[in-house]
Amino acid sequence: MAKGKPKAITALIVAVRETAGSALYGMVDVLASAGNLWQQLVGTEPELCLIRPKIVSLSTDQFECGNGIPVVPDISIDGNPSAPIIILPELWLGPDENLNGRYPNLMDWIRRRYKAGSSIYSACSGSIMLAETGLLDGREATSHWGYERVFETSYPKVNFHPEPNLCFADPAGRIVTAGGTSSWHDLAVHIISRHCSPGEALRIAKVYLLKWHGEGQLPYATLVRRTPHADSVVRACEEWLSEHFADSEPVGRVVEFAGIPERTIKRRFKSATGTSLMDYVQNLRIEEAKRKLERSDAPFEDIASSVGYENPGFFRRVFKRRTGLTPGHYRKMFQAMDDR
Repeated sequence: MAKGKPKAITALIVAVRETAGSALYGMVDVLASAGNLWQQLVGTEPELCLIRPKIVSLSTDQFECGNGIPVVPDISIDGNPSAPIIILPELWLGPDENLNGRYPNLMDWIRRRYKAGSSIYSACSGSIMLAETGLLDGREATSHWGYERVFETSYPKVNFHPEPNLCFADPAGRIVTAGGTSSWHDLAVHIISRHCSPGEALRIAKVYLLKWHGEGQLPYATLVRRTPHADSVVRACEEWLSEHFADSEPVGRVVEFAGIPERTIKRRFKSATGTSLMDYVQNLRIEEAKRKLERSDAPFEDIASSVGYENPGFFRRVFKRRTGLTPGHYRKMFQAMDDR
């Protein structure tokens, strides 16, 4: 691997006879494309593979999963393999079918992996396997709405919600369940955003035309875009604001910096960038807050103050309106995992 290239993260995708082959191999393809597929398509230098997916099962013997699709596992749980990412894809199960008593060695391995620090992700009915481990007891989870009764009768300790696309079982986001049949799309985008970057998740979603989370594109979109233009005064103001957006009264101060009448610079700034001065400042502040939420555990009140807001309640509302998420939900979605 070339110097400076990131080391690939291993993701172990669990496969058993009940596994849905479309979700299994879809996950393999999409995760393996992070860092290279978009880059190849647009002609930029690829970062090589960012995630290395491997299929793990009870043994390495070939078997057939749902609808007779052949599976050749890469790894057996007998060797107690470890990885930062463990994925439990969709299972072909009846609406009243549970996994009680099935695959006890696999359940033990999943529990050991979580205890050792792995993040555990399930898609659709894969959450039934996760529930069977006991790791969802006393926690919130989702799955396809058709399995609500299974959770009520077989896993009553799980706080089941049929509505969300993604459900976070713990504050650190180390156990995440995804909803309906195509929820592995949402889950793949989330895993790439969390373990690689939100930008790479956006690129992969565009390449594969994956459906977005219920929140839409807002959580992934950058609010600050450098629009090409020829106004040197406006460009200088943009540079000044990038360094002083957290100052008090930045709009008034950048007007002074520009050295031309206020109405003139505001008109020229909007004409050149498509954004008003105040909106530009707000966007810079939100982008910095997003970075701090992704990279630190600092309270949102402290983050709000550090980017220029004395009233954290007001900034919380601005943040939700422009990103589609509360600060707490954004942190759960995007706080980087230290797994390299």
